[in-house]
Amino acid sequence: MSVRSLLPLLCSVVLGTGAMSPLHAVEFYTLQTGSMRLVYYSPEHAFIVPHLVRSFENSMSFHSKLFHYTPSEPVLLFLQDYDDYGYAGATSLPHNYMILGIEPYEYAYETSPTNERINWVISHELMHVVASDPASGGDSFFRSFFFGKVLPTDEDPPSMLYSYWTSPRKYAPRWYHEGIATFMETWMAGGIGRAQNGYDEMVFRTMVRDNDYFYDYVGLESEGTTVDFQIGANSYLYGTRFVSYLAHRYSPENVLTWFSRNDTSDASFSGQFERVFERPLDDVWGEWVGWEHRWQQAMLDTIREYPLTPLRPVGSEPLGAVSRAHYDEASQMVYVGMNRPGSIAHIAAVRLQDGERTRVCDVPTPSLYNVASTAYDASTHTFFFTTKNSKGWRDLNAVDVRSGEVRVLLKEARIGDLTFNDADRSLWGVQHNNGISQIVRIPYPYAHWQEILPLKYGVDLYDLDMAPDGSALVAAMMRINGSQALIRISIDSLLLGGTDYDVLYEFENTAPLNFVHSRDGRFLYGSTYYTGVANLVRYNVASEQMEWLTNCETGLFRPVPLSEDSVLAFQYLPDGFQPVVVGVRPVEDVNPVQFLGTAIADNYPVVRSWKLGPPSPARIDVDSLTISSGDYEGIWAMGLTSAYPVLHGYKKTVALGTRLNFLDPLLLHALDVRLLYTPNAILPPNERFHAMAHYEYWGWDFQGTYNVSDFYDLFGPTKRSRKGGSLSAGYRSSIIDDQPSTLGYSLRAAAFINLERLPAFQNVATSARSFGTATARLNFSRRLSSLGGVDHEKGITWTLNAHTYYARTTFFPLTWGTFDWGFPLFADHSALWIRTAAGYGFGDPAEPFSNFYFGGFGNNWVDHQSIRRYRDFESFPGVELNAIGGTDFLKALVEWNPPPLRFRRLGFPALYCTWARLAVFSSGLVTGMTDEAFRTEAVNLGAQVDFKLVIFSNLSTTFSVGYARAAARGYDSSDEFMISLRIL
Repeated sequence: MSVRSLLPLLCSVVLGTGAMSPLHAVEFYTLQTGSMRLVYYSPEHAFIVPHLVRSFENSMSFHSKLFHYTPSEPVLLFLQDYDDYGYAGATSLPHNYMILGIEPYEYAYETSPTNERINWVISHELMHVVASDPASGGDSFFRSFFFGKVLPTDEDPPSMLYSYWTSPRKYAPRWYHEGIATFMETWMAGGIGRAQNGYDEMVFRTMVRDNDYFYDYVGLESEGTTVDFQIGANSYLYGTRFVSYLAHRYSPENVLTWFSRNDTSDASFSGQFERVFERPLDDVWGEWVGWEHRWQQAMLDTIREYPLTPLRPVGSEPLGAVSRAHYDEASQMVYVGMNRPGSIAHIAAVRLQDGERTRVCDVPTPSLYNVASTAYDASTHTFFFTTKNSKGWRDLNAVDVRSGEVRVLLKEARIGDLTFNDADRSLWGVQHNNGISQIVRIPYPYAHWQEILPLKYGVDLYDLDMAPDGSALVAAMMRINGSQALIRISIDSLLLGGTDYDVLYEFENTAPLNFVHSRDGRFLYGSTYYTGVANLVRYNVASEQMEWLTNCETGLFRPVPLSEDSVLAFQYLPDGFQPVVVGVRPVEDVNPVQFLGTAIADNYPVVRSWKLGPPSPARIDVDSLTISSGDYEGIWAMGLTSAYPVLHGYKKTVALGTRLNFLDPLLLHALDVRLLYTPNAILPPNERFHAMAHYEYWGWDFQGTYNVSDFYDLFGPTKRSRKGGSLSAGYRSSIIDDQPSTLGYSLRAAAFINLERLPAFQNVATSARSFGTATARLNFSRRLSSLGGVDHEKGITWTLNAHTYYARTTFFPLTWGTFDWGFPLFADHSALWIRTAAGYGFGDPAEPFSNFYFGGFGNNWVDHQSIRRYRDFESFPGVELNAIGGTDFLKALVEWNPPPLRFRRLGFPALYCTWARLAVFSSGLVTGMTDEAFRTEAVNLGAQVDFKLVIFSNLSTTFSVGYARAAARGYDSSDEFMISLRIL
């Protein structure tokens, strides 16, 4: 069969999806200056562009002077509105790249205090580029030799080494990068930031009070960012604190030298540390821990100079992260969203008397600190909560707390900070859209929302609470300069289009947290770090006075009035927030505590001089800086980003060659080309040259190959190299993307020329050397895992698949499906999964194209595919690869995952193990059910142990060991031992 005869099949199957593809769905706009290239996709974002450009140029100018930094290239900055709360990230590989959300940021517990958010986040993210983009003479040599900074790829693992040679400082732990970014963000904002805030002080003060474990800098990334309820935020907490300690103890100038990269610096972050501070990093880290204990003990002693407020715990353990809670007086139950390690996030009913908890329903997509935005209608026992809280646009849901029945009310409404109006059963909240906040009303029966009050850019409201009589809203207001206030707004005025509000209390640069009405409306209960410690306070509406109610050592948040003389609150503890009952008795004396950031500024006033000047039009003229603007044409912006030598296996020989990588700055278009040659006479001349090209754009991908070679064919039994050529095209997209539920499809067609073996089954010879294939797949997934887990612990997945070979003018169709179901077991992070599959082929059992093939673990000794391949329907550990075949089959696998074992420190900074996990499985397989002559019945029992490894501080690998024994009717039993190192 010729390539020409196969092309119609290829085009009709895949290119026919063009109407469904997003090839022309999004138009991008760009503005370029000498130091940045801004790309955005919505005309509604254009209002922020001048301010964003000024903020970037302002921050870049400052960083360049302070760190003596000359950018290797302009920074690509992509502005987006994909989430309801601000998200940002930055990298220097393979380009200097920054993604920035236009949305307001989350204000939970004042974990990330800011001034104007665009200015603040650019200062933070640009520091990531400044910390990893600068090059020494050696780095510059390798960048020239490899034609750019190398982005590592698992397809060619030597790229990891090349990447380190071109950008060594990129390969430092997350706490290192976040530590300097949060330190600089604080002082560039005039002292507003995480290096000088109450939350961070509270975290470490509580650890000292409770004698909690302090991680060393390896254990932090190995265990500390995975088992704690704050997970990855611990990198920010520890990193900010350690960098701040260095500035306090050794000077800010030494800190800057540590993070600088030049000809006299060391390539590794730890080597440079020892060069600057003349002591190993481990030693100084231990020194900081000792100092932290002394510092926080002094703060505790200061707090204890006045009597501590008695607290009565509700229950015996913290709940982890918690949402706003709601008290049902009739049932004496407290309803709250919670998310703790080992338990999937959910709405819980907590009995006030003894803390006994009942799960009401899952919260499938919680946010880190707030879990979800919630409200409660006691008259109907309806609890309202949002989903897609961590990523995406939020949905509004309601659950009957008695039955657990959940209803979706509004999809992608983007509304949070909910509060319920008992007067008319309406919900009120704050909606984020295109960088603007607005108050919205959702009337009963909650089928639509009404715009009430749009706010100006830079002004945001949060922690809304409705007065008991429905007459007014109170809220915390964040202004564009970072100052905050507690305000009240008349409902009648809002409904008539009014915009006026009353300022009840000015909190300056600290936050009015979680203020709620008493049941009679006379008081507002809330929390504030006004003295440096988060204590409960009460605002008297009539006298307009603020009273302090507690003197606590850690922090108290989210008060819920229970009666005139008691409130429920949540006390911060190292394992999360513990519900406590607090008596309502004003206190006269509360001592303030000192922040480490304040001590740094007092000892080294230079940090105060780092405050950025305002990015005003008078100082920064965008028009004079603009080089070009207009539409972004990605494909014409593609260029060579790197080229480097590669090593592959082909059959039993070694091939040498090069890999060329092409990208556009926005990373929408990706093309890689690999050209290799096998200098071995054992191969015929027509098999010594190897070529592979792969292009991707959105959901599309196109591939062309000739004598496919593969790096991993150098190791182990699984071979992907094939003689012959191929052309293929594929498209994938989503029908439903409603996290955690997804329904997607993929289509693929391919033409193969002169192939000796089937493309997916190395041990099966083809019955025709040239043939075509077409595949369609529909896949659904809804899987959940808890904090600290290493795998999914609950859910279902299923797939429906149709595949056909086309050879000798004949189609050979096959269909199959899979269904997996999992649920938690008796211990945290333990789950049982039942995985099933069935398939049918419509051809002759003697025809290779008509059969399914099973066998083996499938892992190579060194690999980059899925770690747990025993789960794949075509695997069957204990027998050889592709050893069992049949035109139809039924398969079932039962898998038990015990809790993983985590390591605080197993290894050293450049290579350490974070966890080990065991899986025990057994499966049964029947093939050839319609023909006794071809029937095979087999069972197996096996286990696999995986060890998660980290190299170069942030490159993940997995070492796996497995064993299985299989038995088939009419055959001797057999076994298989598997050992594999998965790269990236």
